[in-house]
Amino acid sequence: MTHKPRSRDSFVNARWRSIHEGQSMQFPWDEDEVDGPNVEDRETLLMLAEMTYNAYVEPADPDWYDLGDGWPTHEPFGWEPDADGFRGYVFATSDNSTVVLSIKGTTASFPGWGASGPTAKKDKLNDNLLFSCCCAKVSWTWTPVCDCHRRGWKCDLNCVQEALVEESLFYPIGTNLYNNLTFMYPEANIWVIGHSLGGALASLLGVTFGAPVVAFESPGERMASGRLHLPQPPSTHHITHVYHTADPIAMGTCNGYLSACAAGGYAMESKCHLGKSIVYDTVSNASWAVDIRTHTIKTVIDRILSSPWPPAVDNGRDVPVAEVEEDCVECYSWDFGESFQNRTS
Repeated sequence: MTHKPRSRDSFVNARWRSIHEGQSMQFPWDEDEVDGPNVEDRETLLMLAEMTYNAYVEPADPDWYDLGDGWPTHEPFGWEPDADGFRGYVFATSDNSTVVLSIKGTTASFPGWGASGPTAKKDKLNDNLLFSCCCAKVSWTWTPVCDCHRRGWKCDLNCVQEALVEESLFYPIGTNLYNNLTFMYPEANIWVIGHSLGGALASLLGVTFGAPVVAFESPGERMASGRLHLPQPPSTHHITHVYHTADPIAMGTCNGYLSACAAGGYAMESKCHLGKSIVYDTVSNASWAVDIRTHTIKTVIDRILSSPWPPAVDNGRDVPVAEVEEDCVECYSWDFGESFQNRTS
C-alpha cells in the first residue's frame, strides 16, 4: 500500500505555497495498491543492490552485474560524454510490467581514493546542501555552499530552504525523469533505488510520487524532505532503507571537522531516515569496525547480501526486521530561525 498525490498539479501547488507563502495545505492523497519489491527476501535485495551498483559503471565494464534474462532492458541517463551530474540506468522487465529507476550515488573525491570522475563536483554540492545542518559550515576554515550561516551556531532556515530549491539540485532533475518514465511506461510499476546520495534522492522521489523505494546506505534524508517543502503522505512505509552499523554516513556519525567525511570536504551531518530501515548490526554481530570504507555498495553486496545473515536466520527470517526510526534527533547544536541578521561570523 502506498499513497500517491491526487494530481501532479496539486502537489506542485501545495509545495509552492509552502515555500513562498509559508502556508500548509490539507493535501489530498490517494491510497494505491502497488506491486513493490519483496524487501523481506534477501535475494530480492541482492538483485536491487546489483542494479544499484550498475548505476556507477557502463555495461562494457567488467564489474557490471549481469541481471539475467528477466531484465533485458537497461537505458542509461546522464552518461553523455559531456554529462557531469545526475546519472544511472532505467531497467525494465521483458514485458515492461516493472521498471526500476537506479540512481548513482556520490563519486567520492576523498584523499587517496583515486580518480573522482566527472560527477564528483556536483555530487559533493548536492551532498553538502542536502545533508549538512547549515550550508556545510563545519568550521571557520570551510567555504559554505550557501550564505545562510549567521553568528555562532545560528542559521537562517528560510535561506537554507531557498538554496535547496535551486535548479542545481539533482531533485528536480529526478522528478522530470520520473514524469517521463510514467509517459514511456504508463502501465508499469515503477520502483526507485539508489545508493548513498542516490538512495536519498530515490527516497525523495518516493515521497513525491508514491513509488516503492529501496535505498542502500543512504544518509538521513528526512531533514532534506522538510527543507524542500515536500508534502508528506500519511505513511512513508513504501520507502525502505538498507544499511549497516559500521557505515558512519548512514548512521549519521561521519561529522565534525576531524571526521573522515570532513577530510574529503563533505558535511554529512544528517541522521534521520524516512520510511522503515533494515539495519544490519555488523558492529555487534560481526565485529566490524566503524569505517567509511564500508560505505560502498560493493561491501553490501559481497559481505552482507551474498550469503544468509546469521542473526536473521536465527529468528526465522531472511533479513532483519524493517523498523521505523523512533525519536531521531539531528543538528541539535544549531539554532534555526527566520529573522537572524544577514551577517556571518
